[in-house]
Amino acid sequence: MKEIYLDNNATTKVDEAVFEEMRPYFCDLYGNPSSMHYFGGQVQRKVDEARNRVAALLGALPEEIIFTACGTESDNAAIRSALEVFPERRHIITTRVEHPAVLTLCRNLSKRGYRVTELGVDGEGRLDLNELRSVIDEDTAVVSVMWANNETGVIFPVEEISRIVKEKGKGALFHTDAVQAVGKIPINMATSSIDMLSISGHKLHAPKGTGVLYLRKGVPFRPFMVGGHQEHSRRAGTENTAGIIALGKACELAEHWMEDENTRVKALRDRLEAALLELIPRARINGGEAERLPNTLSIAFEFVEGEAILMLMSEKGICASSGSACTSGSLEPSHVLRAMGVPFTCAHGSIRFSLSRFTTDEEIDTIIRELPPIIRRLREMSPFGREFLNA
Repeated sequence: MKEIYLDNNATTKVDEAVFEEMRPYFCDLYGNPSSMHYFGGQVQRKVDEARNRVAALLGALPEEIIFTACGTESDNAAIRSALEVFPERRHIITTRVEHPAVLTLCRNLSKRGYRVTELGVDGEGRLDLNELRSVIDEDTAVVSVMWANNETGVIFPVEEISRIVKEKGKGALFHTDAVQAVGKIPINMATSSIDMLSISGHKLHAPKGTGVLYLRKGVPFRPFMVGGHQEHSRRAGTENTAGIIALGKACELAEHWMEDENTRVKALRDRLEAALLELIPRARINGGEAERLPNTLSIAFEFVEGEAILMLMSEKGICASSGSACTSGSLEPSHVLRAMGVPFTCAHGSIRFSLSRFTTDEEIDTIIRELPPIIRRLREMSPFGREFLNA
């Protein structure tokens, strides 16, 4: 049974061209790029090339690119740096729907005396920018708002948010977790006022264990990882050269495939969405009225559990993810859906499909054929579902 993989917001397949680019740097060209000899120098040149490729995708300067191990490290580095830059300020602003890499950090910092404001969202997952204007003050050190939500795909107006921070924040810094956005929608840091931006390589067909922190030129920075002088003393530790080179190639390919992402892939997502809404009654799109990433579909089915849907889809070779998570033996809807106020009967039955440039029409056809009988079967097993089916 060939798998149908529609969980690309969790992780992506490493593009074969990316793998071939990194292959020589494991066993053949394994020198340390910090070494003075030629063997290390040739590796440093490839690292420099990768930095240029990442910068090109972002519309940034090469010197604004800091290589890290992952998006989580980049998020932590950005927020912790801002707090060190402004040691007298004790206020952090974020949102209730952030990735745990940001939300858990901010909540941990609140236990250490920092004042954390979590902005709410409406039923479609959209922010109220007037709330941001009302809470930002002279004590605010950093505002961190994701570019696009990993569960619903809802895109936030980060450029406008950045301008508000600059106008109202008395020098506060703005950071965005752009892990889901980079490679899917156009980004141009040359015309942006965003101070810091996070990337994770394994979300755009590079290997796991690679990431980037974009740091606008001139923005003060205190390194999270200290030790050697790598990354111009902004991130210590011997570089993951093979991973960095792979990430550079992945960014080059992402730029090439951007139009496909926003046309063909989006059309596949839209076709899947329309078909499921037509074939399955009492289904709803989470964030369907908001601007979304072209590859992401979060859909909720009443009277069923997401984990049961995933299990039965997996038997058919279909890989997706659930909008709910099992914690300590009790099923709880995701924090994103709770913040959106998604009805309890829908939140537990939410499924996220996230496509990629490798997704095919045939795979979408299979899901359209296999999922409606799965939902009906599960509803027949549920007292509420049977009541609905027999109504």
